[in-house]
Amino acid sequence: MIALGSDQAGYELKQVIMRHLEERGLEYKDYGSYNADPVDYPVYGKKVAHAVADGECEKGILICGTGIGISIAANKVKGIRAALCSDCFSAEATRLHNDANILAFGARVVGPGLAEKIVDAFLDTEFSGAERHQRRVDMIE
Repeated sequence: MIALGSDQAGYELKQVIMRHLEERGLEYKDYGSYNADPVDYPVYGKKVAHAVADGECEKGILICGTGIGISIAANKVKGIRAALCSDCFSAEATRLHNDANILAFGARVVGPGLAEKIVDAFLDTEFSGAERHQRRVDMIE
């Protein structure tokens, strides 16, 4: 199960990502926001982060205008490694090396087609488990 969250700036792109996940046959839970009315992004960043940290969802995807604020909010939750990615290489690398459990991006930075590719790179890449990478993840925790 994938946790999804956005503020009003990320709402439309979140709808695109939800359809993409459905096309892939992947289950998700939408933690809001549920329309394009102004909201506070930390609320949704933390909802998704708690869902992942508590084991309700395996991974999360967060979207705000830039992806910056919502990823900062999510990273305040113990056990969360939210990575802001604007390209496929970074999305793959953060899974391989950092075992990131939440992907964040900005709706004003990344278009729908690229967003779908970034989501695929993130979800389809496993943590390498290499000793040096695990040691570094442990140091973050």
